[in-house]
Amino acid sequence: MNDKPKAKRPRKRWKRVVKWTLGTIFVVLILWGFIAYWTSTNDCERYSGVPTDPIKAILKCDYGTPDVLQVKDIEKPKPDDTQELVRVRAASLNPLDGHFVRGMLLARVMGGGLRKPKDTRVGVDYAGVVEAVGKNVTQYKVGDEVFGGRTGALAQYVCAKADRAVALKPATVTFEEAGSIAVAGITALQGLRDVGHVQPGQKVLINGASGGVGTFAVQIAKAMGAEVTGVCSTRNLDLVRSIGADHVIDYTKEDFTKGDQRYDVIFDNVQNHTFSERRRVLTPNGMCVLAGIGGAGWHEDTWSHMARSFTTPFMSKFTSQKFKFFIAELNHNDLTYLADLMQSGKMKPVIDRTYKSLTETPQALAYLEQGHARGKVVITVE
Repeated sequence: MNDKPKAKRPRKRWKRVVKWTLGTIFVVLILWGFIAYWTSTNDCERYSGVPTDPIKAILKCDYGTPDVLQVKDIEKPKPDDTQELVRVRAASLNPLDGHFVRGMLLARVMGGGLRKPKDTRVGVDYAGVVEAVGKNVTQYKVGDEVFGGRTGALAQYVCAKADRAVALKPATVTFEEAGSIAVAGITALQGLRDVGHVQPGQKVLINGASGGVGTFAVQIAKAMGAEVTGVCSTRNLDLVRSIGADHVIDYTKEDFTKGDQRYDVIFDNVQNHTFSERRRVLTPNGMCVLAGIGGAGWHEDTWSHMARSFTTPFMSKFTSQKFKFFIAELNHNDLTYLADLMQSGKMKPVIDRTYKSLTETPQALAYLEQGHARGKVVITVE
């Protein structure tokens, strides 16, 4: 009997190579993250000097609660040959503004700045009066009243590309109303038209019908000829009816996913129901448009709502009912479409509160983040 121990088989070289390669990559990623975090900075320091032609603007130099927002003097922008200079009369806040101020992880990783916000300006929606135009601008002239979307809208002046997200303001619409439209209005329009493909006679449910996007969605769906059901809380039932909803559901008393009605399109601003629950009330080839995660602020269920924006579209690949997440794209043509709806009386912005000065921006954002705003929160610019 041979009880001589067997010689160990030599360890394969490729296993060592893989091990050391993966280890090296891991260490490099850790070092990159550490360096990127501590070298992350912004341009707030350049605003420390005295501008030669100062204007007031809201800046976020650090991440945090709305209290980190500051009113600072910056240099008045000068339009290039393709831009127009707009004297801002009103601007509004959107949930995304709050997420960027607080430094939502996804926003930081996607280029918003790891340790400090890379872009220090705040706000997108605005309305105002054209004060100057570049030599190549033919669409607008000095004195025109316009509205649109531009990063840094919470300021006394903005420069905007004349062929981008800007349009003439209808004379019957106030600056406060027009300054509330861009992000929320276009999100509702593109979600219903381009993603949901809403057709006359279809049944459309708006979950979160009393919020900024929801109040626009109810009116736009009605203008498209749909039969609209709005889901909201008890105190907002009359509001949602007043803007055109054919039916309203009080979510504090009734769960729309347990009802007998089936919908061709669910426009979901909240995502507080599971994939299977929403499928149950969709028609066999229905569409669920994922338009939000439950409003502004950070709440205990924000993570789960956010995750559904990615998981449910994948799960719906295996069903006849589709779930689609989208990001709205601001543009001139859609702003003009919304202006025409307002001009014809088919859409009217719903404004919850109007704050009277840029200095009140922290209070305005704090109110929006409470999650109970009915329609939009607007700031007039002195």
